Amino acid sequence: MAENKMLKFVSREQEMPPKRTADERIKDFGEIYATFVQPSAQDQAGRCSQCGIPFCQVHCPLSNNIPDWLKLTAEGRLQEAYELSQATNSMPEVCGRICPQDRLCEGNCVIEKDFNSVTIGSVEKFLTDTAWEQGWVKPRLPKKELGQSVGVIGAGPAGLAAAEQLRAKGYEVHVYDRYDRVGGLLIYGIPGFKLEKTVITRRAKLLEDQGITFHLNFAVGTDATLEELRTRHDALVITTGVYKARDVQVPGAGLKGVLPAMTYLTASNKVGMGDTVPEYESGDLNAKGKDIIVIGGGDTAMDCVRTAVRQGAKSVKCLYRRDRENMPGSMREVKNAEEEGVEFVWLSAPQAFLGDDKVTAVKAHRMRLGLPDSSGRQAPEVIEGSSVNMPADLVIKALGFDPEELPKMFGAPELGVSRWGTLKVDFKTMMTNLDGVFAAGDIVRGASLVVWAIRDGRDVADQMHLYLKAKAEAGLAKAS
Repeated sequence: MAENKMLKFVSREQEMPPKRTADERIKDFGEIYATFVQPSAQDQAGRCSQCGIPFCQVHCPLSNNIPDWLKLTAEGRLQEAYELSQATNSMPEVCGRICPQDRLCEGNCVIEKDFNSVTIGSVEKFLTDTAWEQGWVKPRLPKKELGQSVGVIGAGPAGLAAAEQLRAKGYEVHVYDRYDRVGGLLIYGIPGFKLEKTVITRRAKLLEDQGITFHLNFAVGTDATLEELRTRHDALVITTGVYKARDVQVPGAGLKGVLPAMTYLTASNKVGMGDTVPEYESGDLNAKGKDIIVIGGGDTAMDCVRTAVRQGAKSVKCLYRRDRENMPGSMREVKNAEEEGVEFVWLSAPQAFLGDDKVTAVKAHRMRLGLPDSSGRQAPEVIEGSSVNMPADLVIKALGFDPEELPKMFGAPELGVSRWGTLKVDFKTMMTNLDGVFAAGDIVRGASLVVWAIRDGRDVADQMHLYLKAKAEAGLAKAS
């Protein structure tokens, strides 16, 4: 009888892929984890307990068939494992790298309590990187052309997932994006040490090979109104994400050197890809030799502090108004930042930014956690008389993102929005109040995870397919 390669969690310890030392990795923007080698990946996949109810899959937004592809990996059937993993996920190589697995699949692994969870994300990364190396990743070409055209506004994860699905069904797909590269936040918002840019560029090339047309440096509202795009295509989907930085209303917020996270991260990523960024060259968006303070506690704040360290900052502090236990970001990221020399100032919030023309310090007060607020989390309260001044040459605000005013930007005042500025959709059909105009991802959901954007993009493609099929049938009936 063949040996059962699973259920090895009782005899095998959890093992992560090798991680570069902090001293080594802060010198560049390369990814900090190596990829598993095959024997290690098979060993770690074999720790899966093959649960009757796999909570890893239940807690994955994409409902990935995790136990099944772990079993295939453990058995060395890597191509089959990859095929299964990509059947539900448009970008497994991205999710394996940047999903907060500690809060999703791995955080809900049944064996986690006494044996530490299966390293699902690292195995997923290994599988997909192996698939690219071996040439198993092929463009999903349609079996037949349907003769209808679709426009996708936004080339982020939701837009790319929708475009891939719709093209595979046989639609002509055009993707419009205001930036000069494909990927949205994946290319400009997430630093290379978490997601190397070649991972995105090769995926974009695959989509081009699939027959998707990209229109870059294309601003809807300027280069074409929403109405013009509606006449150009049989259906549209808006997947712009949310880019408007949340602000902190304190004195001195307008000082030079106080800037939003995306401005800072975009400049760093552009320089990393070989672009010339004058504001970086001048030092305005460069942390080298400076005292840096980042305000916020999410993954974007972690991206900023760790980028500042790599740029050669003199000191890097992260101010967060709650404590470590209440931090919204990934604990794995916090640990990586601490290893790299970032100082976390918990229970602290800015009271004012000091300086004449340019910021020189942050006046912060200490906080304590009071009674739970409407979200169930303890609300931070100011401790009177606890102010302290911290020197700062650059202050980066990483407080989250809100939607931009799309009806105004797109020249479409009739486009319906919620009181939060997100696009209103019928949640059954994912269509906005405009016929044939759909929306998905963060612009509907609010700022969320990449994996949710991929899920929404795949779902909206299914709904658009139903709509376009009905539209084509109605057209045929009319013609006859």
